[in-house]
Amino acid sequence: MADGQSDGMALEQSAENLARNLRALREARGLSQQQMAKLAGVPRATWSNLETGGGNPTLGVLLRVAASLQTTVDELLGAPRSEIRLVERRSLAARVRGGVRIERVLPDAIPGLIIERMDLPAGSVLVGIPHTPGTREYLTCASGSLELVTAGKVWTLGEGDVLVFQGDQRHSYRCVGARTATAYAIVVLATGR
Repeated sequence: MADGQSDGMALEQSAENLARNLRALREARGLSQQQMAKLAGVPRATWSNLETGGGNPTLGVLLRVAASLQTTVDELLGAPRSEIRLVERRSLAARVRGGVRIERVLPDAIPGLIIERMDLPAGSVLVGIPHTPGTREYLTCASGSLELVTAGKVWTLGEGDVLVFQGDQRHSYRCVGARTATAYAIVVLATGR
């Protein structure tokens, strides 16, 4: 298949995805095309064309439409999501740093939020990377025991304990037990100022 043909097919698929996603998101909110067009700041005819797959929107239109639906352009153009889907753990993004396995908990990106599971083998240490100023981190120890060093203090967490701290400073995690410690980090990134 020629590159031009595959590009055309990709554009057609994106237009179909956009149409289905827009219709589903609008209907879930119980709003008319006219109401959504007004919220997005686009003519009703433009909204209608987008929902029928006949539109060829500019990036500016896509950004306004996404903002009006409180979603991302990627979500609008991506394959429609079913209401229920099973995501197997092995398909989640994962990496190993300093002997510690770090994996994403959710298959979908949520703007401004990072949720990760960390498996720290006995005696392992993971040096955290400071996030942008104003970021908050919530660390939950799910099993085992671990220490977090931040702001010049050492905090010991047992199973079920949660530590809330500023994620924009230097910090490190250490497994202090004889068995692997599992922890969940929820990082709420600071919004741009």
